Amino acid sequence: MNSEKKCEVLCSQSHKPMTLTVEQSRLVAERITEDYYVHLIADNLPVATRLELYSNRDSDDKKKEKDVQFEHGYRLGFMDVNKIYLHNHLSFILYYHREDLEEDQEHTYRVVRFEVIPQSIRLEDLKTDDKSSCTLPEGTSSSPQEIDPTKENQLFFTYSVHWEESDIKWASRWDTYLTMSDVQIHWFSIVNSVVVVFFLSGILSMIIIRTLRKDIANYNKEDDIEDTMEESGWKLVHGDVFRPPQYPMILSSLLGSGIQLFCMILIVIFVAMLGMLSPSSRGALMTTACFLFMFMGVFGGFSAGRLYRTLKGHRWKKGAFCTATLYPGVVFGICFVLNCFIWGKHSSGAVPFPTMVALLCMWFGISLPLVYLGYYFGFRKQPYDNPVRTNQIPRQIPEQRWYMNRFVGILMAGILPFGAMFIELFFIFSAIWENQFYYLFGFLFLVFIILVVSCSQISIVMVYFQLCAEDYRWWWRNFLVSGGSAFYVLVYAIFYFVNKLDIVEFIPSLLYFGYTALMVLSFWLLTGTIGFYAAYMFVRKIYAAVKID
Repeated sequence: MNSEKKCEVLCSQSHKPMTLTVEQSRLVAERITEDYYVHLIADNLPVATRLELYSNRDSDDKKKEKDVQFEHGYRLGFMDVNKIYLHNHLSFILYYHREDLEEDQEHTYRVVRFEVIPQSIRLEDLKTDDKSSCTLPEGTSSSPQEIDPTKENQLFFTYSVHWEESDIKWASRWDTYLTMSDVQIHWFSIVNSVVVVFFLSGILSMIIIRTLRKDIANYNKEDDIEDTMEESGWKLVHGDVFRPPQYPMILSSLLGSGIQLFCMILIVIFVAMLGMLSPSSRGALMTTACFLFMFMGVFGGFSAGRLYRTLKGHRWKKGAFCTATLYPGVVFGICFVLNCFIWGKHSSGAVPFPTMVALLCMWFGISLPLVYLGYYFGFRKQPYDNPVRTNQIPRQIPEQRWYMNRFVGILMAGILPFGAMFIELFFIFSAIWENQFYYLFGFLFLVFIILVVSCSQISIVMVYFQLCAEDYRWWWRNFLVSGGSAFYVLVYAIFYFVNKLDIVEFIPSLLYFGYTALMVLSFWLLTGTIGFYAAYMFVRKIYAAVKID
C-alpha cells in the first residue's frame, strides 16, 4: 500500500527476456486482431482505462471541454498498418482516500479508483538490472513491441505503480464506473413509452367504454332482442367462450412458469432499484435471480394448478411435474449445451461442473417440491368461476378474415409493447455484449411497469376483436399473440448482431444466438402470461355483464 514502483520486470529470470513460441505468438496476434480485453481486479475494483473525449476541439481551454469516460479493462494490444503490437508495459494508477481520524491513530487508506495506462515498449528500449527493476525510455523516442505471428518473439513484461490521493469517499468509489453519459436518452425513452401507453389507453377506453356499453345495453334490452342478435358478434359465442382448449396441461404449465418468471423479475428489479444488489459483489444479480426463481415455484404451481382445474383437467400430479420441468428443462438444456462448447475451448467463462450439479440439486430439491406444493393447493381450491355455462355441442366458427390470422396478430400486438421498451433493450444488450456497466434499475423498473400495462391493454383489444369475429378459440391464440413483442426482440437481436457486433467465429456466434433464444423464450412466456391473465379477466367481466337466458 502506498509504495511507488518506477518500473518492475515480471515473469523472467534475472534480466533475460521472455520468449513466446511461434504458437503462443500466433495466439496472441489472433487475440489482438479480435479486439480482446484484459480484466484485472485490485481491492475488488475492476481496472479501467480512461478515455478523454474532446467535445470541442477548437477551443483553447481544452480542460473544460474534456469529457472523461471509462472503459472496462484494457486492450491486449493494437494494430497499425497491418503490424500487430502488444501492450507489455502497464502503468497502474491507484487513487486512495485517507479516513479522518482522531489525533493519536494512524491513517487508514482506502483504494477508491484503479486505472491503467497500457503501453507497448520494444525489447531494445528497456534497460533491466539484476534486481528485476528496469528503466523506461525517455520521452517518445521508443518504438512499440511488435508481435510477429510467424516466428518466436522476445519481450519483457513490465509494470509501474503510482499512488495518488483522492477526495472520493469509499462509499462512492463505484460512481465513476456507473456514471452514464446518456441519461437524457433514458428519459426520452420513458416519455416515449408513456406516450405510447396513454395512446393505447385512450383507444382502449374508447373501445371498451363506448362499444361495450352499447353492446351490453343492446343485449340487455328485453323487447327487440331478435334484431340485435343478428348485428353483433361476441354474445353469440357465449356458450363456447369458456370451452377448455386443446392441451390444457401444457397451457397451464407454461402460464405457471410465466407467473414464476414474473414474480422473480419484479422482485429482482425492485431490489436492485433500491440499491441492494451492489455491482461490487459480482454475480449477485444472477444468484438472486436463480434463488428467487426456485422459491417462486409455490406461486407458479398454485396458479397453474388452479387454472388446470378450471380447464377441467384431472391429472394433477402429471400437471405439476410438467410445470416444474418444462421451462426450466429447456433453459437448463440450452445452457448445458452452450457450456459444453465453452469447456471445449478451455475458457475461464465456463460454468464449473460442481456449480451445474448444485443448480440441478436446487431445481429438484427446492423448486420441484415447492411447485408440487403450490399445485396441490391450487388444484384443491375452487376453480375460477366462469359466468356462463358451456354448451354441449361446439358452434361452427365462420371463415375468418386475413387479418385475423395468428401471425398477423403477433405482428400487430407485438409492435406497441416493443416500441415502449426498445431503447432500454439497446442499453441492456450493450451491457451484456459490449463490455459496459448497466446500473439503471430505476429506469428499468419504470419500463417494466409500462410493459406490463401495454401488454395487458393490447391483449384485451386483440381478444375483443377475436370474439367479435365469433372465434371462441382464444386461449392459446391469446397466449401466443400477447407474446408477440418477443418476435420483435428476436428480430432486433439479429439486427444488433449484424450491425453492432463484429463476431466472426462459430462458437461466439453460437453463444450469442443460444443466449438470445433463452431471452426471447423467457420474454415470450412473461408477456404471454401477462396478456393471458388480462384477457381472461376481461372476458369474465364482459360475459358477467350481459343477461343470458
